[in-house]
Parts: sequence; structure tokens; C-alpha cells
Amino acid sequence: MKLATWNVNSLTVRLPQVLEWLHANPVDVLVLQETKMTDDKFPAADFAAAGYFAQWFGQKTYNGVALLSRNHAVSMVKNIPGFADDMARVIAATVDSVRVIGAYFPNGQAPGTEKFEYKMFWLKALRAWVRTELEQHAKLVLMGDCNITFDDADVWDPVGLKDTIHCTEEERYHLRALVALGLHDAHRLFEQPAKSYSWWDYRDFGFRRNRGLRIDHVLVSDALKADVRACTIDKAPRKNERPSDHAPVIADIAI
Repeated sequence: MKLATWNVNSLTVRLPQVLEWLHANPVDVLVLQETKMTDDKFPAADFAAAGYFAQWFGQKTYNGVALLSRNHAVSMVKNIPGFADDMARVIAATVDSVRVIGAYFPNGQAPGTEKFEYKMFWLKALRAWVRTELEQHAKLVLMGDCNITFDDADVWDPVGLKDTIHCTEEERYHLRALVALGLHDAHRLFEQPAKSYSWWDYRDFGFRRNRGLRIDHVLVSDALKADVRACTIDKAPRKNERPSDHAPVIADIAI
């Protein structure tokens, strides 16, 4: 079973790129973030023609998530139950006995801002909910644009970016606490090339100079850890004309 996550930074703009990528990489499940479209605009027919069932949860201009799967997805949940939020950030469903949670974590803007405070509250709510999900689903994958680096190895300039957004100790504490529930960073289950990133700023030739961050993660539960065969970052779509600033991350799991 191959599962992937990709922040597409506007599905309206990048639908052809996503369809092309799925044709070349026929994963079993793909979760998308930042679709940036209302539900009535979602291109379900295009994905159906490509062989994918689609579940989606959107809003105008910002955020928006989707879950595409080769087989039917059941028991869908949108956003964090019990957490009042008008942002479309989470979509979860069960696919082939695996509970899949696709999430677009808040950016947080900067420490000390209201958006950062919202991010902290959101992360606490996510952790509480994921704990209950793990109690019900031993085989669980949480993946998406987490907007947090694990440590300095995920940062192109750990000194210059120390204590800035995505790299603060407060954010990393919550990411570690999430993992402590019984999750594992699939990427680090394997030897990876140095300076492996999943996001690069559009400015200052960030991608060309490999000035990036690894903020897109695939977290697998204890029950799946031993079955993960590979986890890779596909940088090829970042070379497209008008690309997303994120690259897909793919995990291969023997189910």
C-alpha cells in the first residue's frame, strides 16, 4: 500500500500536475492540503476518471483538504471532533483497514501572535483526538503538511532560523508529544540523503539552492512501523512550471 501527502497550494492551479503525478505514481491513497476551493468546485469527476474515489473538505481562498483513494474510504471525519474551527484542515477515513488522517497544520505566522496561539490550541486538540483514534484503530497513518520541523536536520539554516516559525521549541514539543502517542516518523525509519526537505520558498531561488525545510510528514502507528518499506520525498514536481512550493512525500507499507 502506497500512501502520499502533498500540499498542492491551489488545486485550481495545479490539478493537471496532480493528475499527471498520479498517472506516473499510482499510489493507493493521496491526501492533499491547501486545495483552496469551495466544495462545489472540487474536481471529483477528474479524479474519478483517473481511478480515484475522492473525499474533500474545502473553503474559499484558504486551506482545504482532500483524500483520494483507489478503494472506497469509509467512516469519514472532517476537522477535529469537539474543536470549534472554521478552517478546513483535517480529513480522515478508513481505507483498506488503515485509518488515514490527512491534516494541514496551522502555519502559526510567528511566535507571540494570535495565529501562533491558535496553532498551540489546535495541536493540543489534535493530540487528544489522535489518542482516541489510536485506541480504535491500531493501523493508523497521520500525514500532511505539519508546518513543524522535528529538529535542526530538517532545516537548511538551523542557526539563522532558530526560534522562528516551524522551528520553535514550542512547536517541536507538540510534534514530539504527538509521536509519543505511539507514532513514528516514516522518513527517519530509513537512511536518507542529507538535507532532505519537502518545502522550499519561492523567493531567492530557494529550491535551486536547496534552502528548504522538512515540514511534510508521514507518521505511522506502532502496528505499521515494521511494515514500512520505504519513505521518500519526490522533488520532481517542484521542478514543474508554476509548481507548488511543497513536494509529495510517499510511504510504502506492506499491508
